[in-house]
Amino acid sequence: MGRLNSSLILRSVVNGGRILSNFHSSSNTIESLSKKSISVSGKRKKYDGFHNVGDALSVFNKMIEQYPKPSIVEFSKLLAAVVRLKHYATVISMCSRMELLGVPHNVYSLSILINSFCQLGRVDFGYSVFGRMLKLGVEANIVTLSTLINGLCKQSKISQAASLFDEMVEKGYQPNLIVYSTILNGLCKTGSTDKAVRFLRMMEGRGFKPNIVAYNTVIDCLCKKGMIKEALDLFSEVKVKGIRPTTVTYNCLVYGLCNLGQQKEATMLLKEMVDNNISLSIVTYNILIDVQCKEGLISKAVDIVDTMRKQGIEPDVVTYNTLVDALCKEDMVSEAEHIVDTMIKRGIEPDVFTYNALINIHCLGNQVGKARKVLQLMIDKGCTPDIVSYNTMINGYCKAKRLDEAMELFHEISRKGPIPDIFTYNTLMQSMFQLRKVSTACEFFRKMLSSGQVPDLVTCSILLDGLCKTGKLEEALKLFQAMRNCRLELNIISYSILIDGQCKAGHLEVAKELFHELVFSGLKPNVYTYTIMINGLSKEGRADEAHQLFRSMGDNVCLPNSCCYNVMIRGFLRNNYTLKATQLLAEMVGKGFSADICTATLFVELILGSEKSILI
Repeated sequence: MGRLNSSLILRSVVNGGRILSNFHSSSNTIESLSKKSISVSGKRKKYDGFHNVGDALSVFNKMIEQYPKPSIVEFSKLLAAVVRLKHYATVISMCSRMELLGVPHNVYSLSILINSFCQLGRVDFGYSVFGRMLKLGVEANIVTLSTLINGLCKQSKISQAASLFDEMVEKGYQPNLIVYSTILNGLCKTGSTDKAVRFLRMMEGRGFKPNIVAYNTVIDCLCKKGMIKEALDLFSEVKVKGIRPTTVTYNCLVYGLCNLGQQKEATMLLKEMVDNNISLSIVTYNILIDVQCKEGLISKAVDIVDTMRKQGIEPDVVTYNTLVDALCKEDMVSEAEHIVDTMIKRGIEPDVFTYNALINIHCLGNQVGKARKVLQLMIDKGCTPDIVSYNTMINGYCKAKRLDEAMELFHEISRKGPIPDIFTYNTLMQSMFQLRKVSTACEFFRKMLSSGQVPDLVTCSILLDGLCKTGKLEEALKLFQAMRNCRLELNIISYSILIDGQCKAGHLEVAKELFHELVFSGLKPNVYTYTIMINGLSKEGRADEAHQLFRSMGDNVCLPNSCCYNVMIRGFLRNNYTLKATQLLAEMVGKGFSADICTATLFVELILGSEKSILI
């Protein structure tokens, strides 16, 4: 078996890799990789029987004080024990101390070190250790390479993992089932379905028989991609090869079929499961319940729950949450609350998802008082609200124009946690502008920046809209320019907000300049943007120019809708273009649109005030 040379590192390490010249020189970085506390209590048994990392460290400290020191084999056993405790940063620190004391590493200890870096998400440091192995002449084994492949897959660097795998094979290493499964799982997790199928075929071509777990991984990936025919073909192939499908196999297929509305086929698979003495699991039932709920067939979902119980399978929190969520979406609040009461009586505590569904439905019904009671009940029951819980509640208060209470809740979570996110700030800022509290909103924006939150496009759009609607056009333009300077990817909404503000203020030339700038920004005006400009031009007595813009919409593959027609017709009427308005009205009706109340009122007023009918 040949050695892997250093070119492997250069091709695989991200950004060329960072080689650690000495482990001890990185001790500060190493310690910062984990914030896990280290327990120092408990009694030591064997290397594989430590109750906590403190016991292991106590043994390690005695070992390094011995003279002569124990062999690297003994140290490696101890390192492996600490890995089993999942204190990876401690392993790295121990290796650093061993390096300082001149304890020579072997392939086993270095593989443990590589694994620890990979487990902490620092596969780049793992590669650095790998490079050191090659320089020391320590030959990597299958465990070392498997560890690196697993680390790459965990960071979704599948192409690099595949490259390392190919080089392994080229150098004569024989990948085991774990390596194959790791690559296969990585490909499926990143949605590379075609590559996953090809990889499965490659395994078979190399004489490596995939097990049902490998097939399940690919079948699940195909089902999630909606490729149910391909999944069923692979399923048939599995049975032909004499591999017994598992509950997981059937669950994947049932989920895929149900999602595509193929209920009949899913039912046939369920019957096949029973015929083959494969029991339906709680997961199977939850899939069926979820599908019925998504189709609004809640009564059928409840029937499935009854069937579960008859089969001796008790619903779990996922089952109940699915029902609660579906009932809330159908505005069946009392029924949802009844389900919650039922689950509690059966000894299943509602989780954060359950409570969030109830909070949301109360807020949507403008019953923020009830929503707040649910939030408080959640806390009293020992279920910690997450940021979604608080954001839903804050949004409910803001929609009810109860900003003071929303801010009280914001200050509460700022003190106790969880940390407010961008949605929290955006919701409150929008409410402040809607209530015309411009200075408060701007101050709150500054507070957001000082908290370390990075504004997104939604934040900037809220600020733009708020400044424009409150007449702060100069500040809005400055903000817009700042957005461009920061290379924020502006969209049509940002431009439309500013164009609308300028039109309403009578600054038509500025609005036109922004409108024409869209082309250079790689954006196309939508029907809303056109309507804004047409309305602005018409109100300023420039109906001909507005009509010219109206007719140019088709050139940009943006056909006028009902609102756009009505705006143009009103523009004609206000500028005394009665004939043109009447002709455009006929055109609009011919396209299946109708006059809105404002347009109809203008026509009625014109008819009543005219001696001669405008319809003749």
